[in-house]
Amino acid sequence: MTSLLFGPPAPVPPDERRALLALRFCAQLGPRRIEALRTYFGSAARAWQAPLRDLREVPGLDARAAQAVGAPAALTRADQELARVAHEGVTLLLRGLPGYPAALDALGDPPPALWVRGPLPELPTVPRAIGIVGTRAASPHAQAFTRMLAADLARAGVVVVSGLARGIDTAAHGAAVEAGGVSLGVLGSAVNRVYPSENARLAEQLTLISEYPLDTGPAQHHFPTRNRLIAALSAGTVVVEGERKSGSLITATHALECGRTVFAVPGRAGDPRAAGPHALIRDGAVLTEGAADLLTELGWGSVPAAPLPELPPEQARVLAALTGPVTLDDLVTAVGLPLPDVQTALVMLNLLGLAEEIGGRWVRR
Repeated sequence: MTSLLFGPPAPVPPDERRALLALRFCAQLGPRRIEALRTYFGSAARAWQAPLRDLREVPGLDARAAQAVGAPAALTRADQELARVAHEGVTLLLRGLPGYPAALDALGDPPPALWVRGPLPELPTVPRAIGIVGTRAASPHAQAFTRMLAADLARAGVVVVSGLARGIDTAAHGAAVEAGGVSLGVLGSAVNRVYPSENARLAEQLTLISEYPLDTGPAQHHFPTRNRLIAALSAGTVVVEGERKSGSLITATHALECGRTVFAVPGRAGDPRAAGPHALIRDGAVLTEGAADLLTELGWGSVPAAPLPELPPEQARVLAALTGPVTLDDLVTAVGLPLPDVQTALVMLNLLGLAEEIGGRWVRR
């Protein structure tokens, strides 16, 4: 009888965490509108329970957006997502609550929610992090340079940020973790839907971050959007290779909008993949030939010497002579060893991951 007289119990008002995530799942509400609601009412929880007449007074909120606030389906989805992230060991960070990266305040539209898999490094307003981006169809030289750059940055205690795509992104992430550093992969899909799939094993060694809910697959329009996160989560972004109209240059543009430094690696004249970096250099980007250029520009010290294994004398002499790209003939002259000995040393150094041949020249990795 009591239920007939008084009806079902009133729903429990959502706390700030539930309310923020529920707003994220409301149709018609994007990052700017959610932040406007939170600012206007003082909290997402109060915004969620606000009457429609008050919601209509929020600047930037039209009638359809106001009516979307408080939708039961959005709160149900928020509860389901909270249960999923707890079960799968994913961290959910919400804007305005502890743990949300201060670095994202550089954006005009920071995402209201972030899904994180793995330990998130400290990302203050200006983080000790560098974004490394470039084409998926990278040249062998660019991939070798990227590996060297990322490894040197990692040894200098710099977080390497990229997008886990093929090519330059993969080289940057892989070299950073191999050097014992921290690398952050910003995805255009959910953190439990790694794309491309061949990078699934690499992803296990990274901290992954996404603004998309669990099970969200990759979509073409997600990638330009995620590029702004790479830019904001980094004190600077370096473009290794990329055509004039590429995602790498979109990231560079976002970096400038965030007040970050843009770095660019010069390439071969006439190579379309060098067109993007060359255009950036003409527009004032910092010309970059190694990690020292980035560390000096940002006032972060110098590159620590890479630890070397114990090497036989011949291999040590050959490695010491690899101060830049060099032909085999020039290397023989420089070290003063017979050609077969130099060739054997190079093979062993290559197997140890210390040297490699690119375009007929040997370089130090």
